[in-house]
Amino acid sequence: MDASVPLAEEHRLIERMIAIFAKELRQIEATNKVDPHFVDMAFDFICMYADRAHHGKEEEIYFKALDAKDLTPQDRQTMDELIHEHSLGRKLTAALVEANKRYRSGDKTALAIISNSLRTLVTFYPRHIEKEEKHFFPGVAKYFSPEEQQNLLSAYQDFDSRLIHEKYLLTIEHLEHEMK
Repeated sequence: MDASVPLAEEHRLIERMIAIFAKELRQIEATNKVDPHFVDMAFDFICMYADRAHHGKEEEIYFKALDAKDLTPQDRQTMDELIHEHSLGRKLTAALVEANKRYRSGDKTALAIISNSLRTLVTFYPRHIEKEEKHFFPGVAKYFSPEEQQNLLSAYQDFDSRLIHEKYLLTIEHLEHEMK
């Protein structure tokens, strides 16, 4: 199996969440209110699933393996753009979290930042996914032998098996820090 297939499958779940973001954004615009709990869940999904699990596999496994290859300048440029886009997604998510804290504290001006962050995520992810699936993944599959593809798939499984432990270690570390 092509090592990009599991990544594309993960995209389907991200797309479903982005559709929920779009629906919530329409609700925010209609009521001029946001459910802070929804923003917490959105943050958790983007941070842990889209960024840590999905982008983590891309950056720490797939792109790292590609980086060792003799990529064409165009393929290298596209990979660098994708990594940069992941970083932008992290910044958008951080802005969303900070605005949610402000909104919870009564700062109604934070609603505009929450709306803008969600709107940007709703437009960002479909373009990013299309760039990976339609332009990048098909062109770079040629760099990997069937054995290398299998090794990447195995590395994904190992990566995923550690995530639940990582998530809750971070949760405990955060709570310990907050209680000091």
